[in-house]
Amino acid sequence: MNPNLARLQPYPFERLKQLFANVTPNPEYRPISLGIGEPKHATPALITQALTANLAGLASYPATAGEPALREAVAGWLQRRYGLDVNPATQVLPVNGSREALFALTQTVVDASRPGATVLCPNPFYQIYEGAALLAGAQPCFVPSDPAKNFAVDWDSVPTEVWARTQLIFVCSPGNPTGAVMPLPEWKKLFELSDRHGFVIASDECYSEIYFRDEPPLGGMEAAAKLGRSDYKNLISLTSLSKRSNVPGMRSGFVAGDAALIKQFLLYRTYHGSAMSTVVQAASIAAWNDEQHVIANRNLYREKFAQVTPLLAGVLDVALPDAAFYLWAGVQGSDTDFARDLLALYNVTVLPGSYLAREAHGFNPGAGRIRMALVAETAECVEAAQRIVQFVKSRT
Repeated sequence: MNPNLARLQPYPFERLKQLFANVTPNPEYRPISLGIGEPKHATPALITQALTANLAGLASYPATAGEPALREAVAGWLQRRYGLDVNPATQVLPVNGSREALFALTQTVVDASRPGATVLCPNPFYQIYEGAALLAGAQPCFVPSDPAKNFAVDWDSVPTEVWARTQLIFVCSPGNPTGAVMPLPEWKKLFELSDRHGFVIASDECYSEIYFRDEPPLGGMEAAAKLGRSDYKNLISLTSLSKRSNVPGMRSGFVAGDAALIKQFLLYRTYHGSAMSTVVQAASIAAWNDEQHVIANRNLYREKFAQVTPLLAGVLDVALPDAAFYLWAGVQGSDTDFARDLLALYNVTVLPGSYLAREAHGFNPGAGRIRMALVAETAECVEAAQRIVQFVKSRT
């Protein structure tokens, strides 16, 4: 067996199941889960119609590079959303959701034969970053987010000797779980470090279309273009339709950026067997070409957060994030005790923040916080918030 499998840690939801093993939720309340970031809004009809209209595609093997029409649709969306001019033939590649692509890209980039191969991850983080690094034979290094700076990742805390052996860094902007968006000066800093040390930047942008202010979040390729890096050297941006279009089960997204990296990634994926069904491609084209359903979806989240955030801000350390669909709230005492007792007394599930981070540099930056995914309908999220308010008041 691959010995690196033994280095993997349990997923947060496995740990949550263990935490709740001996808990009997209060039967007076119907269960409400804010634990898993799975979109619950309705899938747009234009996507389901495109799926059913193209079922004949099941009779054909799909090409790993995808159909030209899909790559062109993605390039068109990148132009409309970020003002970017990309070559759909060489700078875009369809993928089966961002999670699969994050893992596969790491296997493509990391050279484990080089001493001290290192992958940098924000902390807290999406656990696929760590698992992908470990299974590629690299050592993950966790870079803490700073609450005093709107949970911006403290890249300045990384020692020079660590940068020197870094081969890949993960950027998640908007962030999971904090919702923080990385500004242009931070991108400039990372690009300069990449030029100096040669590492690849993987920009995870799957929450880019759920935001609460007028200006949409800055993307990695957009930042590169603003800084005159139109070749996107050593940069790959990854996104998906799961959150944008409420189709997590369709497993559809794309990567874009440095053409040289895309070429090698395509080679890896050809052997990996990761081609996207032409049926899904047809539905994806419909999704990327339509923005009205995205605006409607974003408005649902804005309405929801506008109602829930003030309720919780009265009893927890929480504020409206830049983007994404999570509230990252500070609690009094243990985050695991908070989650367990909340389920027992009020039948609401939240995720302890410490499960989304690793202890590094002497502390766990997720400790004392909880993540709440506001993915259900507004009324259900408001009811959950009201129960949490009662719970916190009863504890104090």
